[in-house]
Amino acid sequence: MPLKNDTFLRALLRQPTEYTPVWMMRQAGRYLPEYNRTRARAGDFMDLCTNPDLATEATLQPLARFPLDAAILFSDILTIPDAMGLGLYFSTGEGPKFERPLRKECDIRALTVPDPNIELRYVMDAVSQIRKSLNNSVPLIGFSGSPFTLACYMVEGGSSPDFSLVKTMLYQRPDLLHHILDINARAVTAYLNAQIEAGVQAVMIFDSWGGALSEAAYGEFSLAYMQQIINGLIRMHDGATIPSIVYTKGGGLWLENIAAMGCDAIGLDWTIDIGKARCRVGDKVTLQGNLDPVVLFSDTDTIRAEVGKVLHSYGKGNGHVFNLGHGISQFTDPDKAAAMVAAVHELSRPYHG
Repeated sequence: MPLKNDTFLRALLRQPTEYTPVWMMRQAGRYLPEYNRTRARAGDFMDLCTNPDLATEATLQPLARFPLDAAILFSDILTIPDAMGLGLYFSTGEGPKFERPLRKECDIRALTVPDPNIELRYVMDAVSQIRKSLNNSVPLIGFSGSPFTLACYMVEGGSSPDFSLVKTMLYQRPDLLHHILDINARAVTAYLNAQIEAGVQAVMIFDSWGGALSEAAYGEFSLAYMQQIINGLIRMHDGATIPSIVYTKGGGLWLENIAAMGCDAIGLDWTIDIGKARCRVGDKVTLQGNLDPVVLFSDTDTIRAEVGKVLHSYGKGNGHVFNLGHGISQFTDPDKAAAMVAAVHELSRPYHG
């Protein structure tokens, strides 16, 4: 059965659309009261992620509120290192942590690629259930963290203000970091391909911490491994093209290099003008972004004006997916998100056709 709304997928493939499609990074999250109720029922965050019924419920909640053009799987980027045995847990107010971070060479050498259909079966079950529940209304996005971003958490043991441990390894023992990254790249490729086979219709790589690297280090330790993943992804499934999106937060310096990887779209944070980004990459890729999430703390007239600025900067033509420049804040009023979605759908139509 064809999708009722395939605008997002057509935009990713630079095909004509009637308007600019929109979805939000972290669109199923703590800014929604209904999500908070679901999370409370789950017990904790990982119990929510590992329960396909509740993950499906969380995925669908923003779609019930807003006329979004895509759903994104409710999960976490750190499911892969958890499946590798590092012991993921979440401390209230402190974010993700690992019980067994990678500090010893023997532990690094012992890393293996998890089987996504065994150790991460709960994710595939959620994908299948979400696809069925969506009933071909909008496409479903699958995702993973980038190899370098995963390595940051795996080595640091959690969030870090300066990534001193993983960057020290990068300079002092690059062989060890390359080993982690190679394992991660193979794990992410298998994981995303399993999501595709389970039913996702586009995939996104979140390189959240690639922007913390120098230019040379970015190319060697982040971009090269994302290239490895892009090269290994399933491109066609059930007769349909599966587009890929790469998002490096702070990656505006390297847009040309990212566009040359072979991905279909680049996610942009809010620090770069989307019109200038379009000039730099030409028609090689779709651009996704890039409203500053803090704009949603403003009044609705301001939100509408700022949405208009992003659309105007991109200009006429295909190849734009509207999104925030990063995840929506937990403190956002849902009505402000609704105002953004409505503004995108209304104001973007003159730029198409």
